[in-house]
Amino acid sequence: MLNGPRLAPLSSNRPTGLVVLVHGYGSNGDDLISLAALIQPSLRDLAFVAPDAPGVLPQMANARQWWPIATFSAVERASGAAAAAPGLDAFLDAELAAAGLTDDRLLLVGFSQGTMMALHVGLRRERPLAGIIGISGMLVAPEQLDRQIRSRPPVLLIHGTDDQVVPFRSLDLAARALEAAGVPVETHIAPGVGHTVDQGGLAAAAAFARRVLP
Repeated sequence: MLNGPRLAPLSSNRPTGLVVLVHGYGSNGDDLISLAALIQPSLRDLAFVAPDAPGVLPQMANARQWWPIATFSAVERASGAAAAAPGLDAFLDAELAAAGLTDDRLLLVGFSQGTMMALHVGLRRERPLAGIIGISGMLVAPEQLDRQIRSRPPVLLIHGTDDQVVPFRSLDLAARALEAAGVPVETHIAPGVGHTVDQGGLAAAAAFARRVLP
């Protein structure tokens, strides 16, 4: 079973919602839980957890991967996300059960490769999540979505215009495919921002979270 760093609700109450943060390639749960700490003051009743991906990058300290990237091809992305999905899915089930929460109280947040995982898993769960936030990522295998989608939670896509890792056009491609599948989509464009999230993106994410997890 996956595991990673956590933040308990600041209110000290039982959590009213759960935010699961899915990190990118070569990163780990600690990286994203540090972002969660920045928005947590406005989301005091929520619990946060950032699981470490199961794969380890050789010769790199604390670097994890949801699947190996050799070619960054569409086929590699589709097969990689499909192979990693059951582990993340089981983790979500276990975390919800432990917190006594249902899917509609779960917000899934991904960055880069983590966005690919969040969208792939979140849209294939039988019961809709509260929402999905995808930062600097893309939608894997959009041609499969019509056949495989099982729920349609609201989605917020955040992307910097100067992203040199995942092209900025990935935001538009993902938004179009999601809209075609009947998924409600919002976008936040960050002018001049690279493969990261800036203060404007964090503010947009926090506002979305407050709306879908009131």
